[in-house]
Amino acid sequence: AGMAVRVSVLPSARCLFDDPVYIRVAGLRPQQPVTLRASLVDESGELFQSHALYRAGSSGELDLSRSPAFGGSYLGVEPMGLLWALQSKTPYKRLAKRNVLTPFCVDLEVYEGHGDMSHLLGKCTNERWFLGEGVKRISVREGRLKATLFLPPGPGPFPGLIDLYGSGGGLIEYRASLLASRGFVTLALAYMSFEDIPAMPEFLELSYFEEVLNFLQKQKQVKDTGIGVLGLSKGGDLALSMATFLPDIKAAVSISGSSFNSFIPLKGDGFTIPPHPYDLGRMKISDESGLVDFSDVLDDHMDPATWDCRIPVERSLAKFLFLSGLDDMNWKSDLYCRDAVQRLQQHGREVEFYSYAGAGHLLEPPYLPLCQVSIHRVLGMFVHWGGQWREHAKAQEDAWHRIQAFFWQHL
Repeated sequence: AGMAVRVSVLPSARCLFDDPVYIRVAGLRPQQPVTLRASLVDESGELFQSHALYRAGSSGELDLSRSPAFGGSYLGVEPMGLLWALQSKTPYKRLAKRNVLTPFCVDLEVYEGHGDMSHLLGKCTNERWFLGEGVKRISVREGRLKATLFLPPGPGPFPGLIDLYGSGGGLIEYRASLLASRGFVTLALAYMSFEDIPAMPEFLELSYFEEVLNFLQKQKQVKDTGIGVLGLSKGGDLALSMATFLPDIKAAVSISGSSFNSFIPLKGDGFTIPPHPYDLGRMKISDESGLVDFSDVLDDHMDPATWDCRIPVERSLAKFLFLSGLDDMNWKSDLYCRDAVQRLQQHGREVEFYSYAGAGHLLEPPYLPLCQVSIHRVLGMFVHWGGQWREHAKAQEDAWHRIQAFFWQHL
């Protein structure tokens, strides 16, 4: 009876956001029913929570890597379920990190029974950081560049990466900071809807991305074996364009991207790739919720009339990795990825391709919870991204390992 209930996070209560941890509870009665709850407050003050019902083992211990949940936010043995199942009370909120210099603090609490959570037995806090020990964050405003550079500790040389998010714009740093924490010099780049860059530029210039590449190659910690680029959504097709037209890009990852230039013309040296034709009249807006389904706005990509919008990836000597979710409700990313993969394979190019059942559009670093719907910052509409909770979480873990392995192999 004198045993206090202890909640512990192993190997350490302080870790990187993409680190898996072991959550253990000691000092319970044998077979005692308990409820575990995780809480996280984001930078705008929004509360995200998850909970699961457990039963202690015969020794009064609970180990989330072995004990199944009987109900709550998920079922079964899910060592990281409390994290990936975090959800806000306010609908349609996306958990994203704005300031990577501070951690997300996840409070883990154990309550008596499977009922009203009135009796707290024990708690602890898991500090989850986006910046590893000794990683430097450097704001870059050089020439036209609007970016943030992340440098791993030590002289290197390290492989260099350019990190691109989608058409929501802004300067998104949390994926780049985690990649730098894993040993890559990573440059997070803004290319729309940031400072004086308009939300919908008339066109994007290849020369801007070339400037970025030159800047990164000049950094003395960067290996001279070529640069990698990864992009999500609109950033995915930009990654393919960079790999096609900038020979120093040696490896490109497209996450939920496409095989053609989308939405904004891309101006190169003496050529312009027009955007793939689309008709917003084909948007479907559901009456009750006002949610927008974009999946049919694009013209048929198999129609030769659209082919001048294709990115001629088959000309590139870079290595490619395509990742997409089969439950993407925003974009037929699996179909569009397959188109690029097919063209590359027909030309004997090396390409890896994974599509994940039950995963949505926003394939993020692991343990960031699924965002099925959120407001698109540029369109100002609520967009359906798709995804099933557990499948999406598993896809994010797998994709994160594949992305890092791919860049280590080819850079």
